[in-house]
Amino acid sequence: GGFGQDRGYGVRNSGRFSERSYRGGQRNGGYGQPRDERLEAELFAGQLSGINFDKYEEIPVEATGEDVPAPISLFSELKLHPWIEENIQKSGYNRPTPVQKYSIPALNAGRDLMSCAQTGSGKTAAFLVPLINAILQDGPDAQHPPTMSHGGRKKQYPSALVLSPTRELSLQIYNESRKFSYRTPIKSALLYGGRENYKEQINKLRLGCHILIATPGRLIDVMEQEYIGLKGCRYLVLDEADRMLDMGFEPQIRQIVDLSTMPRKGERVTAMFSATFPKDIQVLAQDFLMPNYVFLAVGRVGSTSENIMQKVVWVEDHEKRSYLMDLLDAGGQNSLTLVFVETKRGASDLSYYLQSAGYEVVAIHGDLKQFEREKHLDSFRSGATPVMVATAVAARGLDIPNVKHVINYDLPAEVDEYVHRIGRTGRVGNIGLATSFFNEKNRNIARDLMDLIVEANQELPDWLERVAGDVARFGTRSGGGRGGRGGGGNKFGGTILHPSSF
Repeated sequence: GGFGQDRGYGVRNSGRFSERSYRGGQRNGGYGQPRDERLEAELFAGQLSGINFDKYEEIPVEATGEDVPAPISLFSELKLHPWIEENIQKSGYNRPTPVQKYSIPALNAGRDLMSCAQTGSGKTAAFLVPLINAILQDGPDAQHPPTMSHGGRKKQYPSALVLSPTRELSLQIYNESRKFSYRTPIKSALLYGGRENYKEQINKLRLGCHILIATPGRLIDVMEQEYIGLKGCRYLVLDEADRMLDMGFEPQIRQIVDLSTMPRKGERVTAMFSATFPKDIQVLAQDFLMPNYVFLAVGRVGSTSENIMQKVVWVEDHEKRSYLMDLLDAGGQNSLTLVFVETKRGASDLSYYLQSAGYEVVAIHGDLKQFEREKHLDSFRSGATPVMVATAVAARGLDIPNVKHVINYDLPAEVDEYVHRIGRTGRVGNIGLATSFFNEKNRNIARDLMDLIVEANQELPDWLERVAGDVARFGTRSGGGRGGRGGGGNKFGGTILHPSSF
């Protein structure tokens, strides 16, 4: 079976489940459940403003593998379940983004997929749409997944599992999943770490769960408590796989996939998404995907979008605050600005400083409770506080649609992380701006930064070229040595901060 192969049910009117609820549903607008205006407003609000889809069309996509299913140019070619079609229209996607054009037909055909695409390329919909469609087509049994009592506990058997590295990314996928399955019988559930929401998550989980979105550590806890079984899980997605490995989740991922009752590869459909494709991700793909998997490279893997204007300015540490305020003043009140700093302490200090100087600011970092992060994130997204100061780990995978300006107050040690950060602007075809503060401490990254800027057809400052040249001739001051994972992590030596300090 595949993500969307016809298992004896017609595509449009899939199985007994559809016969019954489809006919009943037509009375209230062709849908299973009655409309809920408030929920609809919450799910479909504020999406996709000012999409520059024409710019998107130019992004090169390379699909390799045997018999790669033909890409689509319109959602209507997919013959999706009418319920999903309507939700896609409501979401404002008038045509598929490059990653969706190739991913959806491949997954619909039941093929495994490895996709290298930048965040902000519409990849969440690229796996959720075929997944929800397949569960609807699988008919009644998939609609009411068996729940068994285990020592008095109700155990859920989801049809699909999406693993993600952070609570924020999980929450975002969960909300997208609710959006595309709106008014269908499909229930999504969410599991992520942190003590404060555990009971609430379990209670929601017990109401039913077809699609489970989870961080690896928390999922293992819940499986050990016998609340979840994976033997019915026919669809597996690993989102931001490179980030999960960077954060040290590989043993947990392997435990979930290899040591549980989850169907083996070939009996399930697996999709992996990653912004980069280092050696350890290649190995994971080899282990988890069928040999004939489709490999998708959207844009140059690990490159930055030409939709982003990149500027690098030399700013000494003691001048950073005043330079930042100049940039914020120039940006005006209505545009969202995301400021990256290296440590949790740095994030709270800087946001406090900016607040005292009269700016509307929120911070997001690892020490905040989950409800605080969500509150801050909503406040930023809505524009109530148009400046957000964040650490890279806390901001990983957040979908913030209209960030106008990304500022690297502290540059990262690795160029991959730089690519991820500035990928927060210029998303889904909008035009964005990225400014990075550079000084003596950042010599490590000079060479790679220069290459990236040249490659993206941006203006290269003379001094950066000189610094990069010096580094090439004399090496860095922080000692060589290849640190990081797979010999590729922090290519220039230097210090790697432990994730707990973010």
